[in-house]
Amino acid sequence: MGEKSRLCRVWVGSETGILKGVSPAKKQAFNFSETRSLSRDQEVRVLCWGDPAETEVLVGSVNGTVRTFSTEKGVFTETRQCGDADQGVFTGLAVADCGLVTCVETGRLRVWREESSSPVVDIDAGKSVCRMRQNASQKNRVATGGKENGLKIWDLERPDTPVFSAKNLRDDWLDLRQPEWLRDAAFLPDSDKIVTCTGHHQVRVYDPSTPQRRPVLEVRYGEYPLTCLSLAAGAQSVVVGNTHGSLAVLDLRKGLVRGCLKGLAGGVRGLQCHPTLPLVASCGLDRFLRIHSLETRALEHKVYLKSRLNCLLLASGALGEEVGGEVEEVKEEEDEVWQSMEQVEEKSKRKAPEEDDEEVTQVTNRKKKGHK
Repeated sequence: MGEKSRLCRVWVGSETGILKGVSPAKKQAFNFSETRSLSRDQEVRVLCWGDPAETEVLVGSVNGTVRTFSTEKGVFTETRQCGDADQGVFTGLAVADCGLVTCVETGRLRVWREESSSPVVDIDAGKSVCRMRQNASQKNRVATGGKENGLKIWDLERPDTPVFSAKNLRDDWLDLRQPEWLRDAAFLPDSDKIVTCTGHHQVRVYDPSTPQRRPVLEVRYGEYPLTCLSLAAGAQSVVVGNTHGSLAVLDLRKGLVRGCLKGLAGGVRGLQCHPTLPLVASCGLDRFLRIHSLETRALEHKVYLKSRLNCLLLASGALGEEVGGEVEEVKEEEDEVWQSMEQVEEKSKRKAPEEDDEEVTQVTNRKKKGHK
């Protein structure tokens, strides 16, 4: 399993609880979970890297467990309990300087350390939390938000109060309160700004460095709820996906839609842009992993993974790095298996054209003799 896991460049979590590794260049997918003992409470909801070298994948399941998968050995090396299933499913998972950070739907934002079975930090981030995201440049800062739960940015070293709380938009022209529904968020690199998407098809940019608590930019896309987003390489544009299988690239400088990515047939649940290459990977209810080019907006790779997919994790290296000696060895093993199999030849039941012509000629001659 170690050889197979080293070939994978994309990791995908499914509703059935299977962690799948995908090699897009070879269009191969591998299951790294024991399929005989799967249950619905093992459904994978969140994925994140366990170390900067990307040798460990942390898998958060519905039952409140976080499993550690080694990409070098190809096996799960550790399982720890981080909360109960009654507290809601995971909405975020991250590794900070202070420990493992988890967040669930009920709003319990916690920090866990290896030597302790209980959390060292426990924050109430509000009810109905839909997403928790970590700031890559300041790993002790995370953002939370959800349905009727506005954007909040927390410093895990000072967890008493949030360092930033977004303010809702002003009432509309009918003097009615505008609903809040944050679905996903991402921190802009080397900046205090953060971009969010909502269930009311809005993309907003907040700047905590200014006194303004309302968004400094708002863009609307489509008519359906947005489910996830990811910043493209360069952080000048963002890719968003919605519940009807639409992907769009939005310009954060001008607030315009730069283009759409086609080919999806179901709601988008997982989305991640490559950190250095103009590529974006997506997955969702149609059971396909797709990788699009952000330059040409063409579909580069498409792999069918058999189950409905919840989340994905994209490696930082090139997607074609796996082409090498290990792939050739696996291919040689497959060739040996195919060559050792007996060849089965099926006899064709369809008659040859010559036989059909002979039968027609014989029937015609019999009819002529009958008339005589």
